[in-house]
Amino acid sequence: MQALQKRDLLSSDTHAMDQLQAFLRQRREAREPVEDLIAFEQELHRLFVAAEREALGHELARFDLDVPAIEVAGERSHRVLRCETTYNSAAGPVRVERSLYRPSQGGHTVCPLDLRTGIIEGYWTPLAAKQATWVVAHVTPQEGEELFALLGNMTPSKSTLDRLPKALHGPWEAQRPRFEAPLRRQEEIPAEAVTMAVSLDGVLAPMKDGQRHAKRTQARAQGKAPSGPAGYQEVGCATVSYYDRHGERLCTRRMARMPETNKVTVKRQLTAEVMGALIQRPDLQVVKVADGAPDNWSYLGETLPLGVEVLDFYHAAERLGTALAAAYGEGTPTYQARVETLRTVLRDEPHGVDKVMGARGRLRTRYPRRQAIHKALAYFRAHRHRMHYADLRARNLPIGSGVVEAACKTLVSQRLKRSGMRWRMTGGQAILTFRALCQSARFERAWALLGETYKRSVTLPRKVIAFSKCR
Repeated sequence: MQALQKRDLLSSDTHAMDQLQAFLRQRREAREPVEDLIAFEQELHRLFVAAEREALGHELARFDLDVPAIEVAGERSHRVLRCETTYNSAAGPVRVERSLYRPSQGGHTVCPLDLRTGIIEGYWTPLAAKQATWVVAHVTPQEGEELFALLGNMTPSKSTLDRLPKALHGPWEAQRPRFEAPLRRQEEIPAEAVTMAVSLDGVLAPMKDGQRHAKRTQARAQGKAPSGPAGYQEVGCATVSYYDRHGERLCTRRMARMPETNKVTVKRQLTAEVMGALIQRPDLQVVKVADGAPDNWSYLGETLPLGVEVLDFYHAAERLGTALAAAYGEGTPTYQARVETLRTVLRDEPHGVDKVMGARGRLRTRYPRRQAIHKALAYFRAHRHRMHYADLRARNLPIGSGVVEAACKTLVSQRLKRSGMRWRMTGGQAILTFRALCQSARFERAWALLGETYKRSVTLPRKVIAFSKCR
């Protein structure tokens, strides 16, 4: 009996439900309203959270096994210790008594309670870890600490919040392709979708291991003045968007990977996303939209299935403006008039690219030594077949890569490029992975897959008798 009573001393919030009921009964019997509504609301919330912790503690204890031996994945472990520990729940800290076991062949101790409930990293209840991960994917650990303190439920520290996504990154990355496949299969592409737009881009992010000093030293050795973001490297971003027949965007899936050679992983992810969509909806019109970077088009044009290729209109217009600035002087009335006219021709008129290239050719003849005009003309020649903007607009197909550029900003820059930040590969990718899942409406289902990896089946060997009642 004493052993069972000890098991029920689960937290400092024991009898919290009685306190809550007494508080509510007192307020029901009161004739006048409270004097301070904020104080009342805070006390009410505190009591409810305390009662939640008490109930959760009792329920967690039911998953504990207090027996001489257990089996996990066919391996027997023997009981070595019984002690109290604190778990961080969505309602705050909960103390629970539990048993620990050591495998017969040696190794790390195992805890049946942790394995049966799916405790995350030995400390977090699944719901608490889920909430904390979502928060840190959106704001800094410092802001997360302040947010949780303000809400008045769990109160994880800045350092604890910083460690959590990094710890989760390993299990996710180890099984990423196996996780991503069902995420795609479980989604239904909107029935009204007729177009799938695919885009690839990149954005520079500040890196702790970005060889900043080496790059600046090399620049000085070459007689150049060190300048620019030498400690930055390119994060790869990709998007898959679905459009209806009117050209309205319905939804977008976003991906981002920390710097790596040739954006290998994000390209693999993008390929799997596109192929998975076409298996489900082979009728979709594929449109590939990107800026003029050669690496983008060597991948989009050669690796992905056939589709319409589109050079981002705004990059084309920018090159047009550069050439006109070289001819007329940027900001002059002639420059402004010609930019507006030729932009409209390029975008709206059939064969507009040919007319613009003709105008560029005449500029080159008039100003043969101005290299900006030559380069702009070469750029248009290289991408001429991707600039049929009037035809694309008539078919309600996208002509801009704004979606992937927005992903570069909202997915990467707004979280990784805040003042004073510098990132290592693992820490940055942990944030990008969960942030991309949030922005792609996949976080809930992804968390269910990840959470299952922390759960294991625990069985009792034959003829094992419990020390006390198993819950």
